[in-house]
Amino acid sequence: MDHTIELEILGLSSNHSQSGSFTLVMGEVGGSRRLPIVIGMFEAQAIAIEIEKIIPNRPMTHDLFKSFSSNFNFSIDQILVSDMREGVFYAKIICKSPSKTVEIDARPSDAIAIAVRFDAPIYCVSKVMSEAAIEFNEEEERKEQQKQVKPSRSGSTPSRSSDSLKDFSLDKLNQMLDKAINNEDYERAARIRDEINRRN
Repeated sequence: MDHTIELEILGLSSNHSQSGSFTLVMGEVGGSRRLPIVIGMFEAQAIAIEIEKIIPNRPMTHDLFKSFSSNFNFSIDQILVSDMREGVFYAKIICKSPSKTVEIDARPSDAIAIAVRFDAPIYCVSKVMSEAAIEFNEEEERKEQQKQVKPSRSGSTPSRSSDSLKDFSLDKLNQMLDKAINNEDYERAARIRDEINRRN
């Protein structure tokens, strides 16, 4: 099997060129290469709410996968970004039960949304890294970090929304947080939670 490289999630940013899509930036652990993967809004939200530790009022698809696995006694060993063909990434979810190991094909976005729920490591085969990764130096790194948005805020202009939240009391913000979660508006919930955290 091809040599693999461990990746970590560095951030999510919305794509101005392609509305409704996001770029998930993965970083080489202990290295300077970055692997950007374009993903859809639903998967971006699924990754963001788990990173942000927002609990949806009903399980999302990836939470459902986690419930299935724990009820049937299998765990996720790792996620592997296994191939890239014509600009499309492919991934495998490597599952383990007491009796066997199984590889399941998945889109990288779904696989990574599942990885964050299981706290499973994410790897990429070196062939894909050498074809698709971008080498970052420290100067570019600083610029990129200034551009990057928190995962859950990516849809709208963050500054305006958070400014308007400053006018509300803490009690009111907590009510608004509950309401946003009930309405499954996780992006708004993350902004409200950030404002609550700033005051605590």
